[in-house]
Amino acid sequence: MTHPLRYDRFRQFVGDLAELLDRDSSEPAVLEQGAVLLQQLVSHDDWLPAIAAQPDPQRYQQFLLHADARQRFSVVSFIWGPGQSTPIHDHRVWGLIGMLRGAEYSQGFSRASDGRLLPDGAPIRLGPGQVEAVSPSIGDIHQVSNAFDDRVSISIHVYGANIGAVARAVYSESGEEKPFISGYSNAGIPNFWDLSKESPPKESSPA
Repeated sequence: MTHPLRYDRFRQFVGDLAELLDRDSSEPAVLEQGAVLLQQLVSHDDWLPAIAAQPDPQRYQQFLLHADARQRFSVVSFIWGPGQSTPIHDHRVWGLIGMLRGAEYSQGFSRASDGRLLPDGAPIRLGPGQVEAVSPSIGDIHQVSNAFDDRVSISIHVYGANIGAVARAVYSESGEEKPFISGYSNAGIPNFWDLSKESPPKESSPA
């Protein structure tokens, strides 16, 4: 028997994060307390609808799950097909990455004196329920990859802006920047606010 998806978990997370930002929007508080909220969400893999978890054979997918009406934060599901990875990139706002399914590696980079980007420490491996933070103030340039070559991995990202509209950059290893705006892969993602755990949505493949 298939159990209904627990959309209430996601709605609770969004409400709790909005309350946190109303109470204390300082970055240290958001990264510390927001990480606890995200860890609670990704500790349960029973709420993300299949339409927001579809891999693409060519590249990773990023589905917008929620954008705050005041543009204070956005929540995105990242779907990694086997062996897929991002280019080296930045965010230019605070971010929290929580692993929901599978595993991923995050390799940080820092600039050398000649401008090149060099790996900053060993890659960090995230497994289900684990959370990592990024920000211009603590380290913002990294490359993310699926830890598996034979299965899909899914992570939930929270950013301090509508990340699909933020002007940021990808980088070559020489340190050269290429501006980009990511947008989203959305195709009919259901509105979590209109759903109940008793009535899961009809699901279809993304365009």
